[in-house]
Amino acid sequence: MPDTEYFDAIPFHFWTVTFFIFGCIVGSFLNVCIYRLPRGENIIFPPSHCPHCNYHIPWYLNIPLFTWVFLRGRCAHCRAPITVRYFIVELLTGSLFALSWLCVGNSSLTLALIYCLVIGALIVSSFIDLEHFVIPDSITLGGIGVGFVLSFFFPQIHWTDSLKLSMQESFLGILVGGGILYAISRLGKLAFGRYRYKIKADEKIILSEEALETPSEKIPYSEIFYRPTDRIIIQAASVELTLINAPQPQEPADTEATEPTSPASPSYQWESARIELSPTQLKVDSQTWDPSEVRKVELNAHKLTLPREVMGLGDVKFMAAIGAFFGWKAVIFILFASSLLGSLVGLTLVALRKHELSARIPYGPYLALGTLLWMMGGYYWYPSLFELVNQILSPFFQS
Repeated sequence: MPDTEYFDAIPFHFWTVTFFIFGCIVGSFLNVCIYRLPRGENIIFPPSHCPHCNYHIPWYLNIPLFTWVFLRGRCAHCRAPITVRYFIVELLTGSLFALSWLCVGNSSLTLALIYCLVIGALIVSSFIDLEHFVIPDSITLGGIGVGFVLSFFFPQIHWTDSLKLSMQESFLGILVGGGILYAISRLGKLAFGRYRYKIKADEKIILSEEALETPSEKIPYSEIFYRPTDRIIIQAASVELTLINAPQPQEPADTEATEPTSPASPSYQWESARIELSPTQLKVDSQTWDPSEVRKVELNAHKLTLPREVMGLGDVKFMAAIGAFFGWKAVIFILFASSLLGSLVGLTLVALRKHELSARIPYGPYLALGTLLWMMGGYYWYPSLFELVNQILSPFFQS
């Protein structure tokens, strides 16, 4: 690919504008990815259409930025509202593409284009994680492969001309990025894998087929269970379990439960019991059922413990992909920057009472912000970062 020396005759900021326009066009496609990837839909077919009425959007109503403003955020056919996210993603993508050119355009057109590729993946990952608390494997695992291959063909990603050093940096970046976050996720799960959900004494709780329901909210199981080993644990003063049909418990044992009250819709009752619910098993004292056989469980609870995921495997794979592109030194910088940013934002939201301290916070957007900081000059701040860490830690190691 030709480098910027071949474009010296063209004004530098002509390319800044070009990158912005190109970024806005790409941002329109990224909006499609953000909507369709978490839903398992094809990102190419069918062509762009209104999600409300399925109206096929013609090209003249699919112009980035302009169309959303012109239609005042509504579908031209059914007038249903179109989220402002579409405008934001297009503007953000265009701005970051232009910024990538401003930062590295003087050094390498190739590097600027690779940065644009990474920026697109960061934007899609961040918006999906914010909405769905997941980062698709097509981005994370695909990113690991693409980053490793590009490191082979374009060593300048790692600011070197050495193929051997570039491949070494990419490989170590994958190992260090994925390894550190995986260790944090496992240790965090052991230390903070459960939290006590605040309830009033003998508050009525329902375990339905799809969600845990309290008087104040309904929590889908998809937001509770992240691993097969996760458990909801409840201490209850009274329990009534209703089955869909009439199978007997898997492991009958001595219990104070009553017999089924109706063959068509059998139910069991306990005066006091300990309930454990996992994705594959419901246990009341010593009796167990397959959750798919249970219609609902109604109980008066005085203690409710829910599983908590400190960090998902999507973040682990995401960090490994970032490491594949930028190497292990970038991983250290990005982890430091993302942790600092995440802590500041999280504590601010808690202080403003906009967020519970124990609530889930998507980490992907902070990793993306840390990566952007690295791409836009963090490699220059890297020595200063380690000097700062050394100054902080040195007093603890002095004799």
